[in-house]
Amino acid sequence: MSLYRQYPAPTDAAKRRAAAPVICYDVEQLPVYNHRFYQAARSQLTKVSEVIISPRDAACFKVPAGNFFRISSIEGAQVGDLNLFNANNLNEHFYSGKTRQLQASHLTTGDRLWSNMPNLRPIATITCDTLDWYGWDEDGASVHDVIGTRCDPYTNHMLSQEHFHHCCHSNLTRALAAYLQVPIPTAEPLIHDVMNVFMCTGFTKDTHQYFMKASPVRPGDYLEFFAEIDLLGVLSACPGGDCGSSHSSDGSHCYPLLVEVFKPKENALADWQGHLRSAYNGRHQD
Repeated sequence: MSLYRQYPAPTDAAKRRAAAPVICYDVEQLPVYNHRFYQAARSQLTKVSEVIISPRDAACFKVPAGNFFRISSIEGAQVGDLNLFNANNLNEHFYSGKTRQLQASHLTTGDRLWSNMPNLRPIATITCDTLDWYGWDEDGASVHDVIGTRCDPYTNHMLSQEHFHHCCHSNLTRALAAYLQVPIPTAEPLIHDVMNVFMCTGFTKDTHQYFMKASPVRPGDYLEFFAEIDLLGVLSACPGGDCGSSHSSDGSHCYPLLVEVFKPKENALADWQGHLRSAYNGRHQD
């Protein structure tokens, strides 16, 4: 909120402020979340792979379409920054801004993660969230946000004049570069705004600033997704730990995260069809 307001309120200020809020998109037109289908599909799962994400670092993992993956807390309260790509076309990736508009600022079971334009389709669906009990607290905070962009060394240096190389942006960049076997400058532009898994955030009621608070996640908690397309994931174990004190720091207590990939039983997906890319003609003019 600006401290430098120059203009007095007009005589009809109250009337202007009283305009009714309008939801931007008619979500009833979105693809329906079939809870019964996803719960049946996840009822008998076989683990096919796992990856441990080291503290203050990141790693890549692949999830075939029709498989599930879980991000789990295993040793202590820890948040993670998640990027998702179409494994067969890295130009298609998770789009946090459109996901925020179509779903919510904080995601949970039944919400979908959408890809960027011109694709604009669900690429992952959240099927289980052991923190769904948290809801919204008295500070206006909730978990699993798609608001924050990711901690990065550029903002960190601007504010502290330090060269800190384990911000989530750097972690994600290093991991993707290693996976693709390309130089860091080639991988960095592919890194995009994240889903902040397990992170507890909101906006302050007075200044409306983005804030974080200690995550409620504990060992054994997990967030589970269904891969609607072949996915390449990159996950960073944030250097802020539970983000209850610092965002980018060597001093925060940090813990590993576990990513597990599961395959449903045979024929569990008999009625499933993947989502098509946007059918917009792409002309952008008459």
